[in-house]
Parts: sequence; C-alpha cells; structure tokens
Amino acid sequence: MIYLQLFWSFFQIGLFSFGGGYAALPLIQQQVVGIHSWLTMSELTDLVTISQMTPGPIAINAATFVGTQIGGLPGAVVATLGCVLPSCVIVSLLAFLYYRYRSLTAIQGALYGLRPAVVALIASAGLSILLTALWGEGGFALAMPDVAAAVLFLGGFFVLRKWRRTDPILVMLGCGVLGAAAYLLIPGLM
Repeated sequence: MIYLQLFWSFFQIGLFSFGGGYAALPLIQQQVVGIHSWLTMSELTDLVTISQMTPGPIAINAATFVGTQIGGLPGAVVATLGCVLPSCVIVSLLAFLYYRYRSLTAIQGALYGLRPAVVALIASAGLSILLTALWGEGGFALAMPDVAAAVLFLGGFFVLRKWRRTDPILVMLGCGVLGAAAYLLIPGLM
C-alpha cells in the first residue's frame, strides 16, 4: 500500500508542478510534510540542499530520496516513476501540439501569462525554506533567529552576488563546513 501512496503522491507532484524544480517545492512540501508526514520540515530543507548538490531535477531527486526513506529501493523506483510519468506523457502531447500550432497568438500569450505564477511559486518555496533555516519548524513568533544560520545565509548570498561566476556548490560546501565548525566550536549555538 505504501508503494501506491508513494506513486500517487509523486504522480500528483509531477502532474501539477509547472516551471521546474523550484516550482515543485510547495507541492512536495504539501505531500511529504503536510499530508503524509513522511518527513519533517527540517528534513525537507535538508532534502532540498542535497537535491541541489546532486545531478538532476529537484522533484526527481526528492522522489528518489523520499521513496528510499519510506520504501527502500522499490520505494525509490516507484516514487521516481510516479514523478516522471506525467511529464513524459504531457511533454510528448504538448510538443506535438506546439509544433502544429506554434504560430498562434493565443499560444504565445498563454506561455507569457504563466511566468508570474512560476515566480510566485519559487518565492513561496524559498521563503518557507529560509524561515525554517533561521527560526526552525516552530516559526518566528517572538523567537530569536539562528544567528549563525543568518550570517552564513547572508555571507553565501553576498559571495554569489559579488562574484557571479562562483560555483554555488562550492558556496554550499563552504557554508556547510563553516556552519559545522561554528556549531561544534561555539557552545550555545544549537
């Protein structure tokens, strides 16, 4: 039964996530944390970090990771297939239709109109991850943020903006090393 739940959950994520991996994050959060409680929000944040460092789209990496956590290797295969199947069918159908009707103004307008929705989904996922990283799962109701996490976030953001050719994976690894050192060496940060 768990394999069917994994397949169906990630099938829905694959079916309704438009605009790339970041747009899928709110759907992944809803299914994995909210509905099924397979992971905590903190574990989801770790999953996103791991997904950024491994090759492949975030949604597929998330499906594989969650499937492995919940159902072992068969769970990983089932969840990944559930995530990929809708895209394969939809993209094949849309490619056929696009090549046939690409010159229509209505098609161009629809594609242009989807852009703000994708930006909003990415912003929502990013804000949710930022709030969890700085204030934990309890939220920021009158609590002090994690100062070390805030400094690392701002430092990483500064490095990526100042030196645009810096590899984001190196910045994440650097922040991870600095964070581990800070939490291990400075008592009271945890």
